[in-house]
Amino acid sequence: MKKVVYITGCLGFIGYHITRSCLNKGWHVRGIDKCTYAANKHLLDEFYCYDNFVFEDKDINDIEFLYECDYVINTAAETHVGNSIVKSNDFLTSNINGVHNILELIKNYRAESSQLPTLLHFSTDEVYGDITEGEHIETDILKPSNPYSATKAAADQLIMAWGRTYSIPYVILRPTNNYGMGQYVEKLIPKSIKYLGLNKPIPLHNGGKPIRNWLHACDTAEAVLTIINSNVKNEIYNICGGFEQSNLDTVKQIIKSYHNIDPTSEEINTYLDLSYSRQGQDVRYALNDDKLRKLGWYPKIVFAEELPKIVNSLKEDFVW
Repeated sequence: MKKVVYITGCLGFIGYHITRSCLNKGWHVRGIDKCTYAANKHLLDEFYCYDNFVFEDKDINDIEFLYECDYVINTAAETHVGNSIVKSNDFLTSNINGVHNILELIKNYRAESSQLPTLLHFSTDEVYGDITEGEHIETDILKPSNPYSATKAAADQLIMAWGRTYSIPYVILRPTNNYGMGQYVEKLIPKSIKYLGLNKPIPLHNGGKPIRNWLHACDTAEAVLTIINSNVKNEIYNICGGFEQSNLDTVKQIIKSYHNIDPTSEEINTYLDLSYSRQGQDVRYALNDDKLRKLGWYPKIVFAEELPKIVNSLKEDFVW
């Protein structure tokens, strides 16, 4: 059966991969995006090649009603931690107020079918806060460490409350760090490649010691399809790439691919600037995603194999 889905933030990094996957399945997609600095408007050229795609240039706060649909997949958000520390207003507007508007739209949904659409909402592993050992599971207490993760945690709480009070069906996804082709340049991997292209040292917070888990955006999109096809409701799922390392080790791999330098050599340090420190820095994120894997999903893309492809692509096609 073909699905009819809204995808908010469809021109963003994760939203793009999910939109492409849904369109390729023949599902009808209504894409929503307010086209901020991080949106890639060129993606519309690809999406408009599909007869099953409609686009609205709109803030999720300004959506006034929902056409008949099965799912609202919400990837729209302000996501850059550094920006949230400098100025948090936009994060509250998009990540909290925007989610509230979507919940109200679903609550007041009217269509031929009496069944409400399911909200499939993208949260983040950062809502749990950091963890030095072990892994977070879906029932752990939320302990956000910065304005960005605090707004995402607040949205999660709103969704669960509206789910209980108004019987709104939902699924909350909490992925680890996503990577892949087409990611906006403020994120670690494309940003590092950009600095190498400018012949400038790569800035790393807290000596590059924070540990992150990496998940390819295509695997994230596949997790969405798995969840929808499984018809689960009112659940929370961690999505984990199953691979973690320090930010310093990740950047060293990038430098190795870019300049063909032994990452253990002293020369590697000339490409690094370790003088930065971030307020509220989380030392390590780690998730347990056994619950999702029981639905049949598992990550397929190997970080060490994919990273050189991204480096080579951005080395040839510099991104500002």
